[in-house]
Formats: sequence, C-alpha cells, structure tokens
Amino acid sequence: MSKIIRIGTRDSELALWQAHTVQKQLNDLGYKTEIIAVKSQGDIILDKPLYELGITGIFTKTLDIAMINGQVDIAVHSMKDVPTALPIGIVQGAVLERANILDILVYKGTTDFLESEGTIATGSLRRQAQWWNKYPNHTVVDLRGNVNTRMQKLQDSDWNGAVFAAAGLERIHLKPDSYINLDWMVPAPAQGAMVVVAMAEDEYVLDALSQLNHIETEICTYIERQFLKTLEGGCTAPIGALARYNEKDDTIEFTGVLLSIDGKEKLEINKTVDISEWKKLGFISAQEILNNGGAELMAAIKKILQK
Repeated sequence: MSKIIRIGTRDSELALWQAHTVQKQLNDLGYKTEIIAVKSQGDIILDKPLYELGITGIFTKTLDIAMINGQVDIAVHSMKDVPTALPIGIVQGAVLERANILDILVYKGTTDFLESEGTIATGSLRRQAQWWNKYPNHTVVDLRGNVNTRMQKLQDSDWNGAVFAAAGLERIHLKPDSYINLDWMVPAPAQGAMVVVAMAEDEYVLDALSQLNHIETEICTYIERQFLKTLEGGCTAPIGALARYNEKDDTIEFTGVLLSIDGKEKLEINKTVDISEWKKLGFISAQEILNNGGAELMAAIKKILQK
C-alpha cells in the first residue's frame, strides 16, 4: 500500500518550517507527502494570556480535530506545546532529534538594565516566574503571538527585552546578534524538540514515522513530560524540566523546578540516575517536589489562575 501522507501544521513561519522538515525526511525515505496548513485558536486570540483561555493544547486542538475528522494524517508540533495527555485515538509517532534547549533574552540597546530596573516581555508563566526569581525589581509584561509577531512587538515597544526559545529563532533565522543565553533558566519540558502525532490505527503512517524517531530525545522528553504531568501543571503552571543523557557513564541527569507565579518561591530537584531507571525518573522527581511543599504551591497556583 502506498498513499500520500497529509501533514497538518499551523500556518506560522516556524510551524511551516517544522512541517517541511518532517516532509523532507519522509520524502527522503520514499514516502509521498503534502502539507495542509490550518490556523489554530492560539494564533487567533492574541489579546489574552494563554492561561486565561482555559484550553489545554490551544496550539494543537485544531490539528487534533482535523486528524480525527480525516482531513490530515499526521500533525507536527513544537513538543512543548503538546498536552501531556493526547486525545483518545491519537498517539505519538516520532520525536525528532532535539535542537537548542535554551531560552534566550533578546535585548535592545545595552544590558545595563540587568543591574538595575527593566521591563521584560514574555507570555510564559515559567519564564516570568524564573525571571522574577532572579530579578525581583523588574517589570514583566505579557507577550503573545507567533515568533515573528513577538519579535516585531519587541522592536515597536519601549521594553528592554523579551525571552524566546533559542530553537525557534534559529530555525527561521530570526536570532539577532543582541541576545544572551539564559543558561540559568530551566526550559519548558520538551523545549527544542519536535513531535509528530498520528492516528493510533494508521499502521502505514506509524511505520513511516518510526523511522524518524530519535531515541535519546524521546527518552529525555518523556522524563520531562512525566514530571510535568505528575505535578499536574498542564501548560500553565511555572514548571521547568530538563533531562540529559550522559554517554560517558550511561546516566541521565535531570533538573526540575516549580515556582510560585511571583517567583518568590522556588522548589528545585536535581538527580543523576543510571539509564536503566529512566522510566520513572520524572514521576519520582515530581513526587519529591510535591512532598516538599509542591502540593501546597500547586494548590495556590491553581487558586490564582482560577480567579
């Protein structure tokens, strides 16, 4: 059997870059493909912070529906945007090799404001909380839209800078010279990774996608997303997680953080385990956080977000 694999994607420049990357890899393996772009609710509603919309998977919902309705066969996402629980009937088909995991600060003028007072823009509670934890005197304002829109808003504003995922800017060649790597900021679970999802019963497509899967990235992102899921963070709570495979001694190094929305409280865990223990590392790490004040902190965060 041979069919054209219809690749669903959002229609932003970054999303299309990701879809074309998957398309090329499938084409190189001899599969026929076409790209179908749809606009998601997350791209349309720009006047409210994400957490106020009360929708999990706002960037993935439209494509989930298109796939369930048979309009597309697969969907390509930035993995950090994908809810930890996929809709019934949809499964993870491949995780591509991870790119840059770092957050970066794109700034205007000089970085003198880091030593005094400044205004930083981000639409992410995780970035906001970690920024306030390090720079409590700064102002953080909301920033929404796709990468291009956010970059333009920064240029048109009087803000000192804005926080972006390095991978997104690098993929579409938008990374400017005036940036700083925020290596102290724990990234979002699965940041820098791309995931391809498909219908569970579509064996032809799943067989094709299995050939794109990068096992090391799959394992590390699984740990990070398990940590997120166990903390019940969805896409909204200030949660960061990063797992790395150390080839020299066959271990996994993990860092996870949970912060209060104002950044004043920070619970962090660091673990190094043998690769054989990876399947429960995210769960065990999250349980330790929950047992050491995390349960109360999560309850307080949910109370604030429900107002």
